[in-house]
Amino acid sequence: MITVENVLDALAGVRDPEIDEPLTDLGFVDRVSVDGKSVDVHLRLPTFFCAPNFAYLMVADAMKAVQALPEVDDVTVTLDDHFASDEINGATATGGGFDEAFPGESVGELGELRDLFTRKAFTARQSRVCDAQLRAGRTVEELAAARLGALKGDPNLTRCIELRTQLGIDASPDSPAFVLADGSALDAAGLARFVRVARLVRLSLEGNAGLCRSLLATRYGIPDPEEAVR
Repeated sequence: MITVENVLDALAGVRDPEIDEPLTDLGFVDRVSVDGKSVDVHLRLPTFFCAPNFAYLMVADAMKAVQALPEVDDVTVTLDDHFASDEINGATATGGGFDEAFPGESVGELGELRDLFTRKAFTARQSRVCDAQLRAGRTVEELAAARLGALKGDPNLTRCIELRTQLGIDASPDSPAFVLADGSALDAAGLARFVRVARLVRLSLEGNAGLCRSLLATRYGIPDPEEAVR
């Protein structure tokens, strides 16, 4: 039997393509209802004018994630309160692409955009893993020589491996621990440069995530968790 918890678990695997965080963690899942084998999901975004390409990707990905659940026969995913809700909801309901949602207004599908943000997400995650290793006392030279299988105990590492797989980068235990987003290995000098640039990418994603949470909270009157427990 399908439950709301099953659906939320599936939606936890769907991420905002720009900031690489789950829709459930960001508060973008407004409500979920289950009636037998039918599931109804409502999504919400921080502003009325959030980029339609990002919005489309999230709705389409949410639809696929819930449809993949066993015993689900019918899925409706609705994006509420967005200027392009009708276009996006209409296209995703029939399995249509972004071009179908915005005929004559778009050029091609969104594979290149998704790939760009996957590379940025990978860079940011590697930055977190690398900084954690440096704080633990390892040197840049040691990290440049390290193998992926030697890194342990960092929750960001699991996501790094997922992103490597998505990008077609070797994720075997004997592969280099830190690589560029095209899979190229880094020597010590290259890793030092990478760390500086990757920190900026990470800060950009983290800043966007914080802004999204603040805008969503303001728009929908969501109480601050710290305020709620006082």
